[in-house]
Amino acid sequence: MSKIILKFIRLFTGFFVCSLSIAFMINANLGLSPWDVLHQGISNKIGITIGSATICVGLIVVVLDVMLGENVGWGTVLNMMFIGVFLDLILFSNLVPVANSMMMGIIMLCIGMTLMGFGLVLYIGSGLGSGPRDGMMIAFQKRTNKSVKLIRGVMELGALIVGYFLGGSIGIGTVITAIGLGYFIQIIFKICNFKSENVKHRFIIDDINYIRVRMSKDIVTEVETSVTKDL
Repeated sequence: MSKIILKFIRLFTGFFVCSLSIAFMINANLGLSPWDVLHQGISNKIGITIGSATICVGLIVVVLDVMLGENVGWGTVLNMMFIGVFLDLILFSNLVPVANSMMMGIIMLCIGMTLMGFGLVLYIGSGLGSGPRDGMMIAFQKRTNKSVKLIRGVMELGALIVGYFLGGSIGIGTVITAIGLGYFIQIIFKICNFKSENVKHRFIIDDINYIRVRMSKDIVTEVETSVTKDL
């Protein structure tokens, strides 16, 4: 039980750090990352918060993951909900300042990309499932046999284009995060000696199967006990 509690503490700490990372990149005021361009565009069009838009997009992606045959973990589902919730809380509390110069904006972007790396180490390392977009990337890669780099690039570009036409903010920060985020994450992974491919995730289907097995064993035990008493 203590191990499970520690896993969830690590998971939620990772979510908060990822949300803090996104807040830094938004408040850098130099243009948003591709997915955040989409989130802001949706936010502007239908009058909801960016955090709520993040949750809506995450829900759609999780449904697509399941339809494409990918297993999802509790971390995947909780990622969809709580990163958006934490993001709104951080933005509404003014915890992160808004940049008033390009230099400050670039520094905030670098801080945001660094925090994203640490957030991913924390929440992916909990072994409770990766993020919705990562699941979709893997699903498309399996079906097309194209490189992960190409699949992820197409996904990012698609989110950027749709977000742009919905009114999301694009600027030099969009280019910086599109190019630099992967490098920052890779550096943080190396610093933490973290290899995401070595993480063994526990999926929701694993828990369902475990409960079924335990229920079957309990039923057999009850039957055996009943037969023994009758004898």
